[in-house]
Amino acid sequence: MVAIIYSAEFLHHETGPTHPECPARLTAIATALRKMPGANYLHWQRPSPVTWNLDPYILRCHSQEYLNKLARLTEEGGGSLDVDTPVSPQSYDLARLGVRAWLDGVDHALSQREAVFVLARPPGHHAIRNTGMGFCLLNGVAISAHYALTRPGVERVAIVDWDVHHGNGTEALVENNPQIFYCSLHQFPCYPGTGAAGDRGKHDNVLNIPLKPGGDGKVYQEAFENQILPFLRQAKPDLLLVSAGYDANRADPLAYMNLIPEDYGMMTHYLMEISPYLVLGLEGGYHLPSLAKSVVETLKPLLF
Repeated sequence: MVAIIYSAEFLHHETGPTHPECPARLTAIATALRKMPGANYLHWQRPSPVTWNLDPYILRCHSQEYLNKLARLTEEGGGSLDVDTPVSPQSYDLARLGVRAWLDGVDHALSQREAVFVLARPPGHHAIRNTGMGFCLLNGVAISAHYALTRPGVERVAIVDWDVHHGNGTEALVENNPQIFYCSLHQFPCYPGTGAAGDRGKHDNVLNIPLKPGGDGKVYQEAFENQILPFLRQAKPDLLLVSAGYDANRADPLAYMNLIPEDYGMMTHYLMEISPYLVLGLEGGYHLPSLAKSVVETLKPLLF
């Protein structure tokens, strides 16, 4: 079984008619998952209700000033954090619901020993302590990594970020913690311009793998075999989180990599060597057919 944590409420984060990070991303994925082989082994569940008890975990990564700014923007009817990152009247509440979904994913993976896919938006891996950016508002994967360390039996957490863009926010929010290990493979040069190979974190707990535009599945396979798996085996994580972006697809309009959907199943296979109880959460991916198929391919190894 794989748990899918999803709510139709996430469709109400409004980004405008031409923005690539649109509600149709979720509906395309949800439709494909419900039709996929083995769909009866997917367990759909809604995120837990959001309470103010969530705040201490969010504040581990984001400042109160930033949360106040987001709340004010939504109360005023919306606005934007930068040219790419709109905020609509429900966006702050939905970003908090997305964080709740990530934390539910952690709890489910640990208690039920099952893999989880968090199907939520807005995404989060670019969000830093004092602001959101790059379509992202709250950094769910970083918050959940810190949260996981409060759960019994969890001493080390690893994050693998296969979004085509470097997760600058995630790296900044976890690199000071020697119990959290972060690995990103990303197109370089590309937005946001971070993620150099020499950036290793405060405790040698960061592995950045910048890739030249045009890289295909073979390039990613070599990166997993030669760099990512050795890094994760040395880290020995008790929980493995995945920033699952799908904008490295050949068809994606926002980057220049050459993956096909089946390559994401290959990456899942590799990560299952570390742990079968992955917690994956949606980040990027903007070509709807390849996005939906890629999520299906991601989950197939966890079902069969």
